Amino acid sequence: MLDIPVHKTGTALTKPIDAVVGDAIVAWEKVRPPQPRADDIKTAESVDFLFSFRARRLPHAYLNQRLIPILCRKAGIPRSDARGNISSHRARSTIASQLFNAKEPMTLFELQAWLGHRSPVTTQHYVAFTPTRLASAYTEAHYFQRNLRMMNVLIDQEAIKSGAIDEPWRYYDLGHGLCSYEFFDQCPHRMACARCDFYVPKQSSRADLLTSRQA
Repeated sequence: MLDIPVHKTGTALTKPIDAVVGDAIVAWEKVRPPQPRADDIKTAESVDFLFSFRARRLPHAYLNQRLIPILCRKAGIPRSDARGNISSHRARSTIASQLFNAKEPMTLFELQAWLGHRSPVTTQHYVAFTPTRLASAYTEAHYFQRNLRMMNVLIDQEAIKSGAIDEPWRYYDLGHGLCSYEFFDQCPHRMACARCDFYVPKQSSRADLLTSRQA
């Protein structure tokens, strides 16, 4: 667990972190000389700061302009990419997106609590859907399958054989019922079918009869 002080997007909080991060913090505190507590400019409380050395807090500019470039060089990765320079804020955004797109992802509200945001609107700016997750969500929605089903057409063979051209003989399968409206694709009341004269509910004797004729 890591204690987070008051910050610009929320109040103080304690949140879980990965064991690797915890080990790195412990290792840093072992090699760093003991540091005195310092005043938090936001709350005026005396607290322990993680990024503190020689009784002084490390400035934000040092992290982004000195420390991160050194780490990138040691890791053999570029200092920047298509989105710009690698920064501490980019790291926060990246891990938020990874947690949101994980195999067993955190919900938006869980992620909001983990990031310490007051509003979920702020959290949404940190979250990016991966193409894989979008593809998975689209597949699970079965949108294409539903539309294919809506375009299935049932033909009343007996109506055609009898020459009763004034009677409906083509029915569009809506899943929950059948529609005999000839210009179904232009219907201004799409899916508002319950009281429509062209509608035949699936759970009806008329629908059973039409289905048997189709067979």
